Amino acid sequence: MHDLSIKGGTLVDGTGAPARTADIAIDGGRISAVGRITGRARRTLAADGLLVTPGWVDTHTHYDGQAIWDPLLTPSGWHGVTTAIMGNCGVGFAPVAAAHRDWMIELMESVEDISAATLKAGIDWQWESFPEYLDALDRIPRAVDVGAYVGHCALRTFVMGDRGARDADPTPEEIRRMGELVAEALRAGALGFSTSRTAIHLTPGGEPIPGTFAKEAELMAIARAVGANGPGLIEVIPAGVESGDREIQAAEMALMRKLSLEAGCPVTFLTGQLGKNPHLWRDIFALAEAANAGGARLIPQVSCRPVGMLFGFASENPFARRPSFQALRGLAPAARLAALRDPEVKARILADQDPAPTAWTRLFANPWALTFALGREPNYEPDPATSIKAQARAQGREPAELAYDLMLEDDGRAFLFYAASGFSEGNLDAVREMLMNPMTLLGGSDGGAHCNFIVDAGVPTFMLTHWARDRSHGRLPLEWVVRKQTRDTARANGLSDRGELVPGQRADINLIDFPRLRSLAPEQVCDLPAGGSRLIQRAEGYVATLVAGQVIMEHGADTGARPGAAVRRSRMA
Repeated sequence: MHDLSIKGGTLVDGTGAPARTADIAIDGGRISAVGRITGRARRTLAADGLLVTPGWVDTHTHYDGQAIWDPLLTPSGWHGVTTAIMGNCGVGFAPVAAAHRDWMIELMESVEDISAATLKAGIDWQWESFPEYLDALDRIPRAVDVGAYVGHCALRTFVMGDRGARDADPTPEEIRRMGELVAEALRAGALGFSTSRTAIHLTPGGEPIPGTFAKEAELMAIARAVGANGPGLIEVIPAGVESGDREIQAAEMALMRKLSLEAGCPVTFLTGQLGKNPHLWRDIFALAEAANAGGARLIPQVSCRPVGMLFGFASENPFARRPSFQALRGLAPAARLAALRDPEVKARILADQDPAPTAWTRLFANPWALTFALGREPNYEPDPATSIKAQARAQGREPAELAYDLMLEDDGRAFLFYAASGFSEGNLDAVREMLMNPMTLLGGSDGGAHCNFIVDAGVPTFMLTHWARDRSHGRLPLEWVVRKQTRDTARANGLSDRGELVPGQRADINLIDFPRLRSLAPEQVCDLPAGGSRLIQRAEGYVATLVAGQVIMEHGADTGARPGAAVRRSRMA
């Protein structure tokens, strides 16, 4: 008598093997048999006509706080994600001394646009050290598994105090202590270490976050701890990624090559196609290939759709920092909408300027050539002829004015999509080429972060719908698309017990109505602790999602099952 069986599905098993019809038997939270299952089961899921895949392993999320109060890690849990890895981009909540808790929360708000009020209301601080953080995550009932990196900001601040938040060099003793804490975290189950070196990520005071200017000696000590106790994965946002500066990025590649070679651990770094220099990624890939040929392991981390922002009057938009727009912030929604419709108010907002632009806000200072009306059926590879700039030119209008009017539609709830990265040439051909490169790791969903600007947690669904089903040309094999976000992301993080539908693996599984699968239009809701707002995106077509053999989602509804845990690399076979 099996615990559960899945009968008659089309298995796309995560190994890259051709799809086939087969049954799955599950016992004790693991897959016990694949093929033709004749034995009885306590529960049987009929999968005729459905795809059966491993659960998605999302390597790039920011649920560090949300993991405390949200067992499903939504929106990711709605999109078939069964393992979410957080602590990316150098930010996280462990280790942390009690005196620095509020500062770390404010830093997370500044870097990842997660409300400080929400984090203060939702986090109960059952920990100080990283091992204690993992233990706390284990104690909290959860549906979706979580894994975590040690973030450089938390580590530096814990060891160096207030000096860690400035461009100050640690003492030799502080460097040694950072290495010890990272080794302790890896032994307890951390999946690796992350750091950010980009000018985009700023403290609440507008200064670069801790670790941005860390020197080689500090990074090497940390990398050696990661390599000696895993080896875990090092995740980096390199300097220059925001500007497209060739020399800066080449220097970053040389540094990452040295870290990987001398510490003996893989290094994954975020990259993509930037508007200023849309072909620079080819040079970066060539440097990575040369480094890997010499014994390093550098892994470009790329998204499968444009890394973009949603503009709307209900969330954030290019006018949001202008004083004339800020003056409306305190109004009730109906009064605010009425004011936005007032021609005089509109004229003032359009004529106004951002009083203090930053590297982040300059990214969308003049975005109209790459901004599109999103509509009810989101299209992340739109026709360039439908951009705000193109439409405005055709209508003899200013692009900013047209964008303003479009955001007023649907009672001020309409969204525009700004394709900030990955769409520089008006299509996703470069993204396809990056995805197909055998070096790359699929990432960048940023699940849980940028609550009022970005909702890319639907990346796993887009991988299937766009690249394996809907694109008019250049579609990718379904088996390859599944492996890219299951086995490949799991193994890159040292997770050997999931990502494939083979006997012995954890029964983390999706049952999918492939023809019906789609991401729905984004919405803004206020469902976070303390009434915090966020953008969400739901999906249709996930018939069931299983974690450790238990159905956690069925036909889009939470079943109440809580089999999830904190994933610990140290416990992998």
